Amino acid sequence: MEPEPKGMSEPSRLVGVFFETTKTFEDIAARPRFWAPMILVMLVGLAVVTMFTQRVGWERMARQQMELNPQIAQQLTPEQRETRVQFMGRFGSLFGYGGALLGTPITFLILAGIYLGMTRGIMAAPITFKQAFAAVCYGWLPNVIAGLLTIAVMMMKNPDEFRLDNPLVFNPGAFMDPVSSNKFLLSVATSLDLFTLWSMFLIAVGLKAAGGKKLSMSSAMVAVFLPWAGYVLCKSALAGLRG
Repeated sequence: MEPEPKGMSEPSRLVGVFFETTKTFEDIAARPRFWAPMILVMLVGLAVVTMFTQRVGWERMARQQMELNPQIAQQLTPEQRETRVQFMGRFGSLFGYGGALLGTPITFLILAGIYLGMTRGIMAAPITFKQAFAAVCYGWLPNVIAGLLTIAVMMMKNPDEFRLDNPLVFNPGAFMDPVSSNKFLLSVATSLDLFTLWSMFLIAVGLKAAGGKKLSMSSAMVAVFLPWAGYVLCKSALAGLRG
């Protein structure tokens, strides 16, 4: 009996996701592990929150959001606006750290469940939850690059001009006026982010590798992009109503 071929190491996987995508996700599907990419994403998220807290500050972000949404700010009294600013100053970092530590695995679990329902439940592909979860964790790695670029931009940019909700110019929304633009269109344009689309493509490759011959690449893309499109439309519709 021939010994089972040895799989890729974690460093090789983390690099191979970008340079040997198909081969790497085939190895991930055969031996689904997820701790390394998930911890890396969480560490970069913590670094972004720490840098933002120290250099920009959550009170500044709260005041900035009110300036970008004057219609909402006008509905509040000066005392209410100041209360919101003080609240963000006290608890913003807690929300930020909580999002990095707890929000990351929860988001991955939710996405893995959605993609498993799409591929196994609807498309009858033989994918396990562990395979779907590993595909999400490794597919999320472009956001590590986005996080490192965000830290670099934060260090170089004037803190008053930095926007945590859209720190990089890799989506059409970065070139639109956040005050005068149609809020629905602005939300859609901001969602068309290079790193988001890159991550979803990688997740689709991971699902295809797990599904084998019973799941085509086009079907894997539908399984990933269709729920995202629905989410973007709902989020943008709410932004349009608030705007």
